[in-house]
Amino acid sequence: MTPLSDTVVHLRVHTEYSIADGLIKIDDLARRAAALDMPAVAITDRSNLFGLIKFYRACIAQGVKPLIGVDLAFRDVAADDAAEYRCVLLAIDNRGYRALLELVSRAYTQAARRGVVERDWLFDCAPGLIVLSGGVGGQLGQLLLNADPDRAREVALQWREAFGDRFYIELTRTGREGEQVYLTAALGLAAELDIPVVASNDVCFLDADHFEAHETRVCIQEGRTLDDPRRPRRYNAQQYFATGAEMRERFRGLEAAIENGLEIAKRCNVTLELDTYFLPDYPVPAGTQLETYLRERASAGLDERLAAVARRRPDGVEDGPYRDRLGTELDVIIGMGFAGYFLVVMEFIEWARSQHIPVGPGRGSGAGSLVAYALGITDLDPLEYGLLFERFLNPERVSMPDFDIDFCMEGRDKVIAHVAELYGQDAVSQIITFGTMAAKAVVRDVARVQGKPYGLADRVSKLIPFEVGMTLEKAVAEVPELRDLIDADEEVAEIMDMAYQLEGIVRNVGRHAGGVVIAPSRLTDFVPLYAEEAGGGLVSQFDLVDVERAGLVKFDFLGLKTLTIIDWAVAAINAGRDAGSQIDIAEIPLDDAATYETLKRAETTAVFQLESRGMKDLMRRLLPDRIEDIIALVALFRPGPLQSGAVDAYIDRKHGKKPVVFPHPCLEGSLRETYGVMLYQEHVMQIAQDLAGFTLGQADLLRAAMGKKKPEEMAKMRQQFTDGVVANDASAALANEIFDDMEKFAGYAFNKSHSSAYALVSYQTVWLKTHHPAHFMAAVLSAEMQNTDKIVTLIDEVQCMQLGLDAPDVNRSAFRFTVQNDAIVYGLGAVKGVGEGPVAAIVEERANGPFVNLDDFCQRVDGRKANRRVLEALIRAGAMDGFGASDEPVEHVRARLLGTLGDAVQGAEQVARDAASGIADLFGGVAVAAGRTPIREIEVVPLTRRERLEGERDTLGLYLNGHPIDDYIDEIRRFCPMRIADLKAARGKQWVAGLVVSSRTMRGRRGDMAFTVIDDRSGRIELSLFSEAYQEHRRKIEKDAVIIVEGETQADDFSGVLKMRVARVFTMDEARQHFAGWLQIDVDGSVLQPDLPARLRRALQPVRDAQGGEGCAVAVAYRRHDAEGQVVLGPRWRVVPSDEMLERLRAEFGVEQVHLSYPRATM
Repeated sequence: MTPLSDTVVHLRVHTEYSIADGLIKIDDLARRAAALDMPAVAITDRSNLFGLIKFYRACIAQGVKPLIGVDLAFRDVAADDAAEYRCVLLAIDNRGYRALLELVSRAYTQAARRGVVERDWLFDCAPGLIVLSGGVGGQLGQLLLNADPDRAREVALQWREAFGDRFYIELTRTGREGEQVYLTAALGLAAELDIPVVASNDVCFLDADHFEAHETRVCIQEGRTLDDPRRPRRYNAQQYFATGAEMRERFRGLEAAIENGLEIAKRCNVTLELDTYFLPDYPVPAGTQLETYLRERASAGLDERLAAVARRRPDGVEDGPYRDRLGTELDVIIGMGFAGYFLVVMEFIEWARSQHIPVGPGRGSGAGSLVAYALGITDLDPLEYGLLFERFLNPERVSMPDFDIDFCMEGRDKVIAHVAELYGQDAVSQIITFGTMAAKAVVRDVARVQGKPYGLADRVSKLIPFEVGMTLEKAVAEVPELRDLIDADEEVAEIMDMAYQLEGIVRNVGRHAGGVVIAPSRLTDFVPLYAEEAGGGLVSQFDLVDVERAGLVKFDFLGLKTLTIIDWAVAAINAGRDAGSQIDIAEIPLDDAATYETLKRAETTAVFQLESRGMKDLMRRLLPDRIEDIIALVALFRPGPLQSGAVDAYIDRKHGKKPVVFPHPCLEGSLRETYGVMLYQEHVMQIAQDLAGFTLGQADLLRAAMGKKKPEEMAKMRQQFTDGVVANDASAALANEIFDDMEKFAGYAFNKSHSSAYALVSYQTVWLKTHHPAHFMAAVLSAEMQNTDKIVTLIDEVQCMQLGLDAPDVNRSAFRFTVQNDAIVYGLGAVKGVGEGPVAAIVEERANGPFVNLDDFCQRVDGRKANRRVLEALIRAGAMDGFGASDEPVEHVRARLLGTLGDAVQGAEQVARDAASGIADLFGGVAVAAGRTPIREIEVVPLTRRERLEGERDTLGLYLNGHPIDDYIDEIRRFCPMRIADLKAARGKQWVAGLVVSSRTMRGRRGDMAFTVIDDRSGRIELSLFSEAYQEHRRKIEKDAVIIVEGETQADDFSGVLKMRVARVFTMDEARQHFAGWLQIDVDGSVLQPDLPARLRRALQPVRDAQGGEGCAVAVAYRRHDAEGQVVLGPRWRVVPSDEMLERLRAEFGVEQVHLSYPRATM
């Protein structure tokens, strides 16, 4: 135990949440303070309170008093002082705590300089706060260092007047520049004015040997390198979490500064009320109680729901179970104090629907609530789908309900804005997130800061697997090549040593994807606020967990692209229908036979949740024919069920290959839907209820316990389960057997409420694809306009569906993809470099009549919105092909338009100038336009086919009207039938062909390697060529080259995207040589050809392989009406079948008369 005489309290401590310079993890800080018997410790991060709640809880858990503070930047605006200073504020009590929340929030919401408050604000908030002067970096410190004692005295008196005996002059002895000069002057001033001094160590890391790691962290944040001579050296190795003895030794002779620190710790007594929820006040009608209003709305809503169900069901619906369940749920909700929560969610969903913003049918366990269904929060009948309320809200496990709401991507922000308007802008914000130094990224960061070569960093980082939860330790254990590299290369070892120290440290802040908090009063009564760097609005400074611990309720407003797609598709369909035949996607039949046929054929590209290769394979096996099968598919297609045998059992039992069996007869009702297979988390709950007599609340506790796998808790649950089963006249052995099965299954069990809600969205998308394919695919293409790789796949799907696809056209296209005459028309928004502004200008002017030619277009569309760069992109994309004559080839049209574009733009500018000056009014606009110098007639050199295609690739990101591989595709398919879209992750080699789209190289431990993307119109895939393969084939990998590759295909663990590790690469010439049996020349024997031998010799002589090596044999096939024969020329006449050679022979003998024969299959 530390002697009392050595006790000290650190009052200025930066944790990892300081981001700019802190390195200390909060749990480590609390443990270290406790280990050193320190009675208290402070958190004073730089201009933020990010870690406050975590710090408070960690200290309480360790028996250490938490001192809540901040190291805040400020300016003395009243004195017209532009300099930026620092001070340390500590909360004495809860009033001071609220002042900290307010001040730190104002630093981001009201300050002229982001994160920097005004000194007067500090003075206004002085009650409840202790202030330390900030040491060398404080206002007093800077004045003393600048030898301005009079102004320093004046400033010190101002601080003392504002804070009284709560103002302390801060002293440090860490050996930094200017520190001793400041300390001497500060002590004199303190003595003169009778202001107390206090010692601090300006702590930034725990141990002295962490200094290098801290400097590395600072350089990462500032974008500098460690050896940069211009880098400010603001820190010192002494800024560690020193012991009491070390601090007292440093401040020998200044013991009062240490004792004052202990006194400050005694003065600070903040008690936070955590885990108490404060719901926003829902505005109920005057004279109505919140709880009564909830019951009224839920009852009325259920009546509407049941009436709608009755209209769909000729046999009606029994409402008794619904009303009983509604009453039970309402009792629980109101009893737990959550009536307001349900009404708040109901209101903003009602508003969204009133504004025609699509809302998802449900997400997560909330779909199990009948009250939510009755209020319109969800669109899934929980009784019809066997969903459990207790999975969402359990009266025996008190926790906040948590609705995750999906909105259309376009409307989500409008809903959030509505909520802010309703409850007050100062009561609503989104939630902060913290990005940490993850394994792959920290290696790159450290290597850069250490000045290591980029290639080395890239090489090490790429050896670390890209998967969720990957750590450096795990990567080293799993990747032998990484271990070898660390052992063999000192620079790599140096990178890794530092990366280990920084891994997991907070690196940056962001915004939670959907989390929004709504406070019952001002947010700053509960949490501090923060403004993102990019000006993207306010977020709470507490993260998702801490914002709830602070008392605020989180609402999840999530954007789901699929809802946008459905909305666009339905709107486009209904635009062409009368009012009586409009589609309501919520009312489509769920037993549509054609839709299930689409699913059975696995034609589900672009279908929500069902479009991956693996899912398609599963559907071909399962052959879904009911909505329950789609619900099961969503739950089955995950590693757990796939590896456990649950998938095979479900499929075999569904198709009668194996009998349907149940663990116990009383479980048939729960498991009949899944053929006796445990699949959902709700199954655990139902089994516990049916077999062991658990309440559903107890059953939910069992489910949660199995998920956590805590041994002591599981032992208690097992005994309770066994006792219940035995009481139900079953054996203890059966109870243990079923419990073991549930325990294994709980590791991969899926939430049925979530699966059901998403299965409904999946069904809606496949129904649209089945019955309205063009409109659906147009909507999907529009949603993916900026994702070129996805567009390539989708356009291939459009062609496979035999839908028409028209090129972009300034006279027909909108911004998004549309449908006209049953064909999809390419959207102008998909043309690179053409944004919404230019397209809006084009569409607006087009309403006055179609554009006649380029000259007309340039004069009518504002050149400031559609400039020359935009026009060139439109021409190269084919959007102005309509300005050509009907018999004019597109290569000629585009060349002509590009050649005259300059004149057209200049002419339009002249017309605009004339109009602006009034000349048009004086002489008549038509006459002026007609009298303008006409566009020059130019000699047009048509684009080559390759140039035209490259123009489409550059502007659309893909080849639309043709593809360079088309010249070879018929030939390629004879020896390589596999398309990129048909590849599957599988062991063993596969062949595929494609055009090289891009390629990059990097240096690995064993030499250079390449990562190359190829495209064959059906899709794209990245190829990896490691050192040996790359060295052998590097010259063949050129941009726009057609190559044929053999390799092993694997799916990325994280994204599921396929990649191929290549073993062999063939050019087209090599592929022909390898796969072709012979080159055949057909000769028409009905016509006398005495010069045939001479022609053959003349054509073959320049291209033959005279040594008879690896060339291809040549055969002459002689045919006439009464005879045919084939002569194979000798080995001296073998040829290498290149494009040039084939063109030469076809020029001599005819295109149809010369071809390669591929007699053997390659796979």
